[in-house]
Amino acid sequence: MVKIPPFEVEQWMDRYENTPGVLNIAETCCSSISIDQLVRFNSAQQQDARPIIDFSKPLTYGPIRGSDELRRNIAATYNESDSKPETNTPPLSAEDILITQGAISANHLAFYSLVGPGDHVICVFPTYQQLYSIPESLGAEVSLWKLKRENGFVPDVAELETMIKSNTKMIVINNPNNPTGVTIPTEVLVKIVDLARKNDIILFSDEVYRPLFHSIKSDDTPPSAISMGYPKVLVTGSMSKAWALAGIRVGWIISRDASMIEAFASARDYTTISVSQLDDQVARYALSDMVRSQLLARNLALARNNLQLLDQFVRDHSTTCSWVKPTAGTTAFVQFKYENGAPVDDEAFCKDVLDKVKVMFLPGTRCFGHGEASFNGFVRIGYVNETDVLRQALEELDVYINEYLK
Repeated sequence: MVKIPPFEVEQWMDRYENTPGVLNIAETCCSSISIDQLVRFNSAQQQDARPIIDFSKPLTYGPIRGSDELRRNIAATYNESDSKPETNTPPLSAEDILITQGAISANHLAFYSLVGPGDHVICVFPTYQQLYSIPESLGAEVSLWKLKRENGFVPDVAELETMIKSNTKMIVINNPNNPTGVTIPTEVLVKIVDLARKNDIILFSDEVYRPLFHSIKSDDTPPSAISMGYPKVLVTGSMSKAWALAGIRVGWIISRDASMIEAFASARDYTTISVSQLDDQVARYALSDMVRSQLLARNLALARNNLQLLDQFVRDHSTTCSWVKPTAGTTAFVQFKYENGAPVDDEAFCKDVLDKVKVMFLPGTRCFGHGEASFNGFVRIGYVNETDVLRQALEELDVYINEYLK
């Protein structure tokens, strides 16, 4: 029997997010929108009379790999943002994309299809636990490529080179990173791709927070790994984080290697068959030419505004808080300390803050330490929620710090 360890992030969320009166700043999606709100982002509302959902359509399984329109719209989000000199590759097409039930399903499918006993996987760390726990559960040897605070949580490619073995099958990155919110710069991404190509290793890039690059100059925004000219790249994404539509459970997996797409499609015949036709229709509308730029602009503005609030909070509490300021995504990895400089016990701290002031976030060591790393005092905060929720949570946290950390 396959042994899978507890998924600490998800179990913590499930255990505490429904606490009465909770101020949830653990959530990592941009503040979710309704179907009614989605319609308002259509720049051609007067001319486009199509309903989001065609209620006359029979609810069959629908296109197994996802509708052509949805896959074309996903391709367009990558093609329009990756027209840079270092991305001298043909545009993505619908055939390069497979629709899945969220990025979590896409990630699982990638490992299930490509990794097994005897393989070696290198995974950036800290990151979403699925990205190292699933390959471990499939019998692969996993080495954690540890990000260092002194390097701004940017991966060290020289260290990566020393970790490669003769049986290294896959390198896993997460860009933008969860939990730190740090972006892998283009020049570092180029080196990672070159190293993977040199050693004929699959590069798996979890890009679920793309394209929410809210604090980087547009010229410095890194391209997707899929656009770096190396065929043995796969990337995953979803409607949940940057697009504020987690409830429709739509994600995707992309590769220019047709054999990979066929392997993923063949494996998923045993699991999900297809996504809901209703979900597919909502996703294709949200990513249509008439909607996606306005929807993304809303989420970027929310992220920038809320990050200013969180940044001011960290500055105001500089004796008890520190971080590497995020540049993208929705998460921040913040360390809390007593005034004497000793870090708090992050798990006990999270529980006590929730109990006393109803503010919820995640403990770094338990949820991201994998039993072998200690992120003493670190908590993950999700800050791209409703601004009023974040503001109120920070006000309550200010009360707690003044009473219990000083």
